[in-house]
Amino acid sequence: MTEAITSKNAIGEILERCPEAAKILLSFGVHCVGCHVSPFEALEDGFHGHGLGQAEIDEAVEKINAEIAKNAPATTDSTSSNESNQTALTLTITDKAAAKLKVLCKEHNKSALRIKVLPGGCSGYKYGLDLVDNEETIGPTDKEIQSKDVKIIISQESLEKINGAEVDYSDSLQGAGFKINNPNAERTCGCGESFR
Repeated sequence: MTEAITSKNAIGEILERCPEAAKILLSFGVHCVGCHVSPFEALEDGFHGHGLGQAEIDEAVEKINAEIAKNAPATTDSTSSNESNQTALTLTITDKAAAKLKVLCKEHNKSALRIKVLPGGCSGYKYGLDLVDNEETIGPTDKEIQSKDVKIIISQESLEKINGAEVDYSDSLQGAGFKINNPNAERTCGCGESFR
């Protein structure tokens, strides 16, 4: 059973769990989607900041939880079929990206690259990439992908959106950084940082 959200959950956390919540928040006039504060601001604080009261907060929480329940994966008693669904998801890393990740992890005393797919950006979703260490929390839906002596951590939900993608590293006049070549993207923005 999927855990319900409450008004105490951070807006960023809610959007990560349920990207469709962006439409619900916008319908109430709450424009915190993609805001730099949203990863940390509780839903109720965001609503209060927009002059909304408890009735609107309760209604939004109810709608978001209904959306989460609607999109929750069906549970099955067969562990093997669940495992086969998860093993079908893939993510690869180029030699160049793996070499750069090794250097960065060593320089910053980190052990892995965490990739997130977040609502926002000019095309609908954006990529979040952070170096993380072993002590940082790995959630129950997180996957650890080990390849070419490096480790990538990504949630099941994010991996589903970029299944089959390749992590590359680019060092060009437009800037240096990791790049996701996502075959599932219907379109990407000009900067290449968001997709739909």
